[in-house]
Amino acid sequence: MTTKELYEYIGGNYENALKILRMDKMIGRFIQRLTSSQVCENMLTAGEEMDPVVIFETAHAVKGVCVNLGLDNLGGIAHELCEEFRPGHTRCLTDDEVKARLEQFGAMYERVKEGLRLFAEGK
Repeated sequence: MTTKELYEYIGGNYENALKILRMDKMIGRFIQRLTSSQVCENMLTAGEEMDPVVIFETAHAVKGVCVNLGLDNLGGIAHELCEEFRPGHTRCLTDDEVKARLEQFGAMYERVKEGLRLFAEGK
């Protein structure tokens, strides 16, 4: 599996990642670090306590990583939650809606992890 094929599999935006990281080799290197960085796992656990500061900070970090890697789907959810919990912003989503977004994020992230596993195996 090539890096571009990985991006097709996971629904990522390879062209955006290429604009930022400039080389296919760099994209492959950085996306493989995604699971070891724990940033996405932190996003999934942030909703357990519904602590607005933790959700904001975690979503903000995930958003930055996803923008750089061209992971628009994951980044979109992170952006939405980042804005939802931005200090001074009035919340629009219920806790159940936030948890639903996090479940959606989790399902997308599982697809990314599966793609990364296949990518690492050279399939």
